This record gives sequence, structure tokens and C-alpha cells, in this order.
Amino acid sequence: MQQGTAPAPQGTAAPAQKGTVTQRAIEQIKTMIGEGRLEPGQRLPTERDLATRLGISRSSMREAIRALTVLGVLEARHGSGIYVTQLEAGDLLETFGVVADLSRGPRLVELLEVRRVLESTATALAAARISPDQLADVEKHLAAMNATDDPEEILSHDLAFHRAVALAAGNDTMAAILEGLSSRTFRARVWRGYQEEGAFERTRREHARIHRALVARDPEAARAAAAAHVGEVEEWLRGRLAAGQEGDAEAEDPGA
Repeated sequence: MQQGTAPAPQGTAAPAQKGTVTQRAIEQIKTMIGEGRLEPGQRLPTERDLATRLGISRSSMREAIRALTVLGVLEARHGSGIYVTQLEAGDLLETFGVVADLSRGPRLVELLEVRRVLESTATALAAARISPDQLADVEKHLAAMNATDDPEEILSHDLAFHRAVALAAGNDTMAAILEGLSSRTFRARVWRGYQEEGAFERTRREHARIHRALVARDPEAARAAAAAHVGEVEEWLRGRLAAGQEGDAEAEDPGA
């Protein structure tokens, strides 16, 4: 018989991979939070206690805590321990911004499609819910966009305009997702062609349509204006990709 390590007895399960154990720890901590056994702002048991309670190694527990910290679920406080965050939508959905910043080609079109659907819905909600102060904030950024031809200033006030509309919708989760999809880096990439003739004037008209719908408290008009605003660049980019001009599309996209 050949010398060597004896095979594992039949029916004995292979040792679980470390990544699988860590993922199980992540899911168990999330379950504890979801069931209210750990509340927002509450300090976690020590790493050792938690590992013992869940029946896993301290190293796997350490990896799980690190992963949940990156995701914004947990936070480390120096000299104090690990705490559950306040679980704000904006913190938990920051990864949307990373996806938007790194996407190219067809994935960029997909993100624009998602943004069109969500932004049109958020704008419709805003038309029904916007307060006088929120409307004044929208108007302030629209006026600033109309007062300059500087691409950086227009981009800055465009971001602020859409952020103000999303906040006025009264849905923090939707606003957080849109914030990620509308990150400055992402918008700058798809706005490079804004300096071409007529682009600034077009975006001013589109923003003015959204503003008029908000003033009129007309959700359907607001929905249509926002969908058209994002949809125009989405369709333009689709056309460029279909023609095999992906690189040109990212360099010349007239923006949204």
C-alpha cells in the first residue's frame, strides 16, 4: 500500500473554506441587527465573545467585522470598540457611487437607465411633496446654472439641483441611490461634450421644464420632464455604442 496521508473517512465533510465561514459570520451579524438583537448605535460584544457565541474562529469573526465596517454597517471607535452604525441609507449605499465611477460602455447605459427610472419617480414625488424652502433651493441652483457658461460651475449646480429635487421627494433611500448614480466623477465623464455648441442651452431648457412642473405641483409633468432629461443622453449613448464608437461616446457625450 502506498505511503501517504490516509484519505478522509467516507461521509466526513471537507473542512469549510474560510471565506464561507466568514460569510456565515457576516450573515449572522446582519441577522442579529435585522431582528433587533443589535440596535443602531449599540456596541458589539467583544470579538472573542461574538466568535464563541456564533461558533467560529476569531480570525473569521475579525474578517466579518472588517467587511461589515467597509459596508458601513459597523464602525470602529478607537479605544471603545465596534458599534453598529446608525444604518443611514447614504452610508450603506455608498458603493453605488463606486460602481458608477468605474463603469464603461454598456454598463454605463444600464446605470443611466436606472437613473432615468428613479429620477423620474423622485421628481414626481417631489412635485407632490416639495416645501417652499426646498423649491427655493432648486430655484437657486437653476438661476446659478443660467448665469454662467463655465462647465465646472454648471456641473456643480446641476448636481445640487438634482440633489435638492431628490431630497424633496422625501425618500432617503431613493435619494441615496440617486446620489451614488450621480456622483461628480460619473457625471463629469458623461458631461465632457457639454462644451459643444448648444449643449448648455439645452440643459437649461430641460432643467427649466422640471422646475415648472415642480412649481405647478404636477407630478406627471415632473416625471415626464425628468425622464426626458436623462433619457436623451441615454439614447444618444446607446446609439454611439451600437455604431461601435464606445470610446467617442465617453469622450463626447453631451450630458444629462
